[in-house]
Amino acid sequence: MTIRLYDTATREVRDFVPLHEGRAGLYVCGLTVQSEPHVGHVRSAVNFDVLQRWLRHRDYEVTFIRNITDIDDKILAKSAEQGRPWYNLAYAMKIELDKAYAALNVAPPTYEPAATGHIPEMIVLIERLIDRGHAYPAEDGSGDVYFDVRSWPSYGELTHQGVDDMEPAADADPRGKRDPRDFALWKGRKDSEPETASWPSPWGRGRPGWHIECSAMAGKYLGEAFDIHGGGVDLRFPHHENEQAQSRAAGGAFASYWMHNAWITTAGEKMSKSLGNTLSIPSVLQRVSGAELRFYMVAAHYRSHVEFSFEALDEAAAGYQRIVSFLDRAGASTGSTGSAGELPESFAAAMDDDLGTPAAVAVLYDTVREGNRQLAAGEDVTAAAGAVSAMLDVLGVHPADPAWAGVGASGAEERLTTAVDALVAGLLEERTQARADKDWARADAIRDRIKAAGIEVTDTPDGPTWSVN
Repeated sequence: MTIRLYDTATREVRDFVPLHEGRAGLYVCGLTVQSEPHVGHVRSAVNFDVLQRWLRHRDYEVTFIRNITDIDDKILAKSAEQGRPWYNLAYAMKIELDKAYAALNVAPPTYEPAATGHIPEMIVLIERLIDRGHAYPAEDGSGDVYFDVRSWPSYGELTHQGVDDMEPAADADPRGKRDPRDFALWKGRKDSEPETASWPSPWGRGRPGWHIECSAMAGKYLGEAFDIHGGGVDLRFPHHENEQAQSRAAGGAFASYWMHNAWITTAGEKMSKSLGNTLSIPSVLQRVSGAELRFYMVAAHYRSHVEFSFEALDEAAAGYQRIVSFLDRAGASTGSTGSAGELPESFAAAMDDDLGTPAAVAVLYDTVREGNRQLAAGEDVTAAAGAVSAMLDVLGVHPADPAWAGVGASGAEERLTTAVDALVAGLLEERTQARADKDWARADAIRDRIKAAGIEVTDTPDGPTWSVN
């Protein structure tokens, strides 16, 4: 079956036909590294990680570019508030972002370009737009350069808007603009800004506007025409609209498909720092594991808004643990290492249909239920366990994935370990007393009970110790 994807530009689900057979070029807008990442931030990365995993499963050679915005107004404002260099803030938050991605098993992209590393490419692109009559330097001496939206008749085609229906752009001083909707390609340096946050250009020292960054980086690593551009739904306008306009005005075809993931909301509003309803990744991982949080995210369709609640998160975590429990029991029954088997056709059909993860997860649960029935009946569960492993691999949540080895235990796991430790300690105390009373039968029975639970007891001069087999 052909992969079908919802294209924001055409507002329909379309067959995925790549520009080059067997290859897929994917560009996703990454984060602006101004603060610690929260659950809402990382949803996009998780969703598009599932996309690239599925494309690879379908034998596409994927070039996946996800950028980092490491210079912008917010970074400068926050660094000034904190009394630290802007580049130090950006670097520190990039480290936190990498930790969050690792904690959720988000595979690294083919390359992750940073905006500050591509200033020359942005200047070349701006010069091309000026030469083609689609951009102009401000006449007020500010050093700003603007895109002339009325020079591009197709402006607004991505979001299906007319220019006159749009709000004025708010990314620069309107005094230098021909039209209030024109947006900044280059921002001249202000005296209030640090010298290090500016670069030389034909229009004076300054820094790039937000939108030109992605056009330049996508063009450098994927070419002037590529397959899929992705990002959060909030980026459709103005960011992606402006990207497409300036890239096509410069002579490139740009993206063939546009994909946008929906928000994770709290109380019906987008999760954001400004609303004060953020949930940082480290704090959430005190409650559930990274695999459980990722499973919660992938179980919802990428285009569906998710109203976050800890109750729903706990429910997803419990469901995931039932899946893990089945694999453990199946492994004990068959002696299997949990390697992937054949992927169910119904799961593949769901994934081919615009990454239909809710239907795919339903297939996963059905397979686990059937596997549990087979276990209870004493039947061979090799095929069911292999299918479950294959589905978990695609979703990036297989418990045996080496990626989870470097992730610390969650708060839930730590509490479970503490509880088990207390229970085993109590049994060991009973065994010690039985041995002291020379009740060898009772001591051996307690040891066998502990061993049956998969726990090995070792007697040492300092007393018994235990470990999980």
